[in-house]
Amino acid sequence: MSDSDGKKPLGISRPGSVKQSFSHGRTKSVVVETKRKRVVVPKPGAAKPTGTGAPIGGDPSKRPAGISDVEMARRMKALQAAKSREVEDAAKREADDKARAEERERRLAEIAAKEAADKERDEAVQAKQDEEERKKADAAAAAQAAAAPAVVDPELAPAQRRAPPSSGATAAAAPRKKEDDRDTRKNKGQDDARKGGKLTLNQALRGGEGGRHRSMAQMKRKQDRARQKAMGQNVEREKVMREVQLPEAITVSELANRMTEKVSAVVKSLMTNGIMATQNQTIDADTAELIIEEFGHKVVRVSDADVEDVINIIEDDPKDLKGRPPVITIMGHVDHGKTSLLDAIRNAKVVAGEAGGITQHIGAYQVTTDNGSVLTFLDTPGHAAFTSMRARGAQVTDIVVLVVAADDAVMPQTIEAIAHAQAANVPMIVAINKCDRPAANPDKVRTDLLQHSVIVEKMSGEVQDVEVSAITGQGLDELLEAIALQSELLELKANPDRAAQGAVIEAQLDVGRGPVATVLIETGTLKRGDIFVVGEQWGKVRALIDDKGERVDEAGPSVPVEVLGLNGTPEAGDVLNVTSTEAQAREIAEYRANAAKEKRAAAGAAVTLDQLMANAKADQDVSELPILVKGDVQGSTEAIVQAMAKIGNDEVRVRVLHSGVGAITESDIALAEASGAPVIGFNVRANASARNSANQKGVEIRYYSIIYDLVDDVKAAASGLLSAEVRENFIGYAKIKEVFKVSHVGKIAGCLVTEGVARRSAGVRLLRDDVVIHEGTLKTLKRFKDEVPEVQSGQECGMAFENYEDIRADDVIEIFEREEVERNL
Repeated sequence: MSDSDGKKPLGISRPGSVKQSFSHGRTKSVVVETKRKRVVVPKPGAAKPTGTGAPIGGDPSKRPAGISDVEMARRMKALQAAKSREVEDAAKREADDKARAEERERRLAEIAAKEAADKERDEAVQAKQDEEERKKADAAAAAQAAAAPAVVDPELAPAQRRAPPSSGATAAAAPRKKEDDRDTRKNKGQDDARKGGKLTLNQALRGGEGGRHRSMAQMKRKQDRARQKAMGQNVEREKVMREVQLPEAITVSELANRMTEKVSAVVKSLMTNGIMATQNQTIDADTAELIIEEFGHKVVRVSDADVEDVINIIEDDPKDLKGRPPVITIMGHVDHGKTSLLDAIRNAKVVAGEAGGITQHIGAYQVTTDNGSVLTFLDTPGHAAFTSMRARGAQVTDIVVLVVAADDAVMPQTIEAIAHAQAANVPMIVAINKCDRPAANPDKVRTDLLQHSVIVEKMSGEVQDVEVSAITGQGLDELLEAIALQSELLELKANPDRAAQGAVIEAQLDVGRGPVATVLIETGTLKRGDIFVVGEQWGKVRALIDDKGERVDEAGPSVPVEVLGLNGTPEAGDVLNVTSTEAQAREIAEYRANAAKEKRAAAGAAVTLDQLMANAKADQDVSELPILVKGDVQGSTEAIVQAMAKIGNDEVRVRVLHSGVGAITESDIALAEASGAPVIGFNVRANASARNSANQKGVEIRYYSIIYDLVDDVKAAASGLLSAEVRENFIGYAKIKEVFKVSHVGKIAGCLVTEGVARRSAGVRLLRDDVVIHEGTLKTLKRFKDEVPEVQSGQECGMAFENYEDIRADDVIEIFEREEVERNL
């Protein structure tokens, strides 16, 4: 098809040219038609189209292609929403700007008011000082005039007043005047710089000079120095000699701070003495003492232990002492009726709440007798594992009641309780319990006590003894009378009007209440809100709970209470002391914690290399059973750890990886998994997350409520680590009659069983002239041509040894069997 096929070419009404660019620099000019955009000008007076009937978005013919009415409506709606948001944002910005401007004006007004008040105060102070100086100057001038009155000729007075000063005075005063003018200009510039200048943001926020103002004493010292300098006097400051408290070790910067000297001067002095030290390095006390004396200060040696001086025991004035209830500790062998006897006195049933019917905690109670006297009782466990608890009970008590069963006589823990009472040097009362039983023999108890230096009154001794029965109530009144008589002889007194001091009987970690300590107050009065330190812990008394579970506001001497508000669980037996401030308590607790940490580190570090190698070699042959122990109270946990330490021998031992008070947590499970140890919970349980973690990681958790079962199970588990004992049982002897050589088999011994029986599976020893030359096993045992399992005495057989052929006639074969026997701890 050609260009000239009969059709007219397109006409171009508005020609234009466009230059096209191609590759390799080629271009081409093309003629195109340009269209002018049509502009519709409305006629004057024409009405605007209304929304009714008009299409949304204007004329559909002028709408972009492919846009429907719905789409156009959506776009218009979005456009209107955007415009409305812009209007709202503009209004909001305007309101924020207005609020910021008001806040800025308010702050500026406050700053201006503050500056005005400061200026008025400074002016008042300055005016007062000027008035005082003027009065002092007038008084000095009057005194000088009165001391040396001068006679002045009236005719010479004007001349004297007009006479110029001498040249020497002028020459001396000129430099002083210049120096005063320079100081005045410098001080004026500083004051102007302090009071004037632009207001910065930091000054506006901090207020003035950052909140730091000069004290009146500093202002007076500055004015005195300026006055002395203006009068031409020497203004050198005299050196202040200080008492510098010097600990065992101190940093250079802290030493300079305590001497109020520059750090650079102290470092320079150290370098002069041949010690290269920076300001952050620690120097010993002897070096620091040389530096302090070189600077002219006085050394006061102090120790870290001086922080405990605030809780030193103060001797009370006898006038301030008042009577206090006695503290009675019930001690004796397990299951001799100690708690039952105390329950009968208190009309309570504590023993019903103890697992297994034995006491496993140390309890503190107060009893009011019929005559109104108050007695404080401590009930200690009798099991062998609770030795530490009995020792603590004997240390804090005034009277020990030794309970011995009339049908059981003196037992090991009875002897231990006697030893604790004698070591604490406290009087003892023997209560022979269970006298209502048919097998009761009180005289046997009295006779057995003689072997342990306890002579009762019925045996012409000084120790009171009472026959009682916790079931029937027999002898309880006599026991209380004996306690009252003994307490009257002791004349127990304490000062309730002083800072409290007590002993921790038991401590536990309660889920809802946190660390709780049962404290027996020894002297003073413990009140709510008191700040105290106990062992390595400190706290503030948040609540006091007595033995009946009721809250009290204070506790006096010999009163047992539960104390809430500690920051950690203390050790049973720690001493509680009340301090005046929280800083003192915190400092003492930190010092004690650091001292204990250093002691533990020193105990582990004080081992020579030879000892370390010897221990490592000895531990190679020892099997360990690792366990984790969590208990309900501190005393029970301590008793379990001590009991675990006693389990074992030279081949196996129990190792307590971690012991603590409170519920079993997820961190305990993680430690147990890493060490492959079971977790033992004594009267505690694992929380939900710990149980899930134990199930996932396969960690065994065992719960116990009776210490008997716990010790027996751990002992059985440790016994499983013992290697079985191998015993040899001799079952027979055989004598070699002849030795035969068989091809492809070796030497065969023709034997006669002389004693017992010969078995194919048994072990054998070859004896030659009654000397063992070989020990091994049999390769074959035949009778005639048949392989047999055993050959009886008096029969002949053929034997061949495994991997051994040096056999001769007349040798004796010893036949034995090995038996493994399990061992127990």
